[in-house]
Amino acid sequence: MTLIRTPFGPRSTAAEVAAGTDMSGKRAIVTGASSGIGVETARALAATGAEVTLAVRDLVAGAAVAADITEATGNKEVRVAHLELADQSSVAAFASAWEGPLHVLVNNAGVMALPELRLTPEGWETQFAVNHLGHFALAVGLHRALSAAGGARVVSVSSSGHLFSPVVFDDIHFGFRPYDPWLAYGQSKTANILFAVGAAARWADDGIAVNAIAPGSVPTNLVRHLGRPSGVTLEDGLRKTVEQGAATSVLLAVSHLLEGVSGRYFADCAEALPVPRRPSMAPVTAEFMNGVAAYALDPANADRLWEESARMTGIC
Repeated sequence: MTLIRTPFGPRSTAAEVAAGTDMSGKRAIVTGASSGIGVETARALAATGAEVTLAVRDLVAGAAVAADITEATGNKEVRVAHLELADQSSVAAFASAWEGPLHVLVNNAGVMALPELRLTPEGWETQFAVNHLGHFALAVGLHRALSAAGGARVVSVSSSGHLFSPVVFDDIHFGFRPYDPWLAYGQSKTANILFAVGAAARWADDGIAVNAIAPGSVPTNLVRHLGRPSGVTLEDGLRKTVEQGAATSVLLAVSHLLEGVSGRYFADCAEALPVPRRPSMAPVTAEFMNGVAAYALDPANADRLWEESARMTGIC
């Protein structure tokens, strides 16, 4: 399989990627769009003329962002809706309230490296619950709306952090193994990629393209809990601005260059190269940061995750 390359790269911004694209009459949802990369993703989509819904926990913060985006782009179709991904009833309410087609869904929201083990009322580890299960239930709940769009796209925002851990199916919620913030984050980000692989296979006949992306190393509120894992340092020059971090999401959401592409993983606006193993005790290079582990693209793992996620959430 030939890896996909585009004219864009690590320093491209979301606005540059979206320039010249007309999404008038189309509708998009961006989760976690009240801060960080989500804001810039929503801003770029609004600049194309799309109707954009900011799916956020904090409606006050979301309203302020929506007003700013409207002022900056002139797009008055920027809306705000409440969504708490850790609460399956909130996810179900959001999905059931949506009416009409949905052309773009960007599953962007997330939490990272919670210092201590936190469980939801269902007994789910919180990072897995928010980063994967909440978005899984949202996308499945919106499947009919995505199908109705004819050529919809779903972007699953993962991370190079997926390289820290596969999904440990026998102990997803750390009932037996010691909790580690980065292993928990890593498996949730692996799950984001496996979701794209699984959904791409299941929804191809509905015309829905589903891909996963890594935004890169961007200093946002996501890193508020901890710094980097022990022994991991970045090469100079790998940091990105939020505008650059949103570029790959926007590329997969709107670019004609990715028409018909599904079930793949992108970083720096290009399809990722496979990496055989994680280097130890050395600075993390661009090649590693932009790579993808084989376990994250494995169809058997994707099927197993889909079945387990459906069982846990009760969604078929």
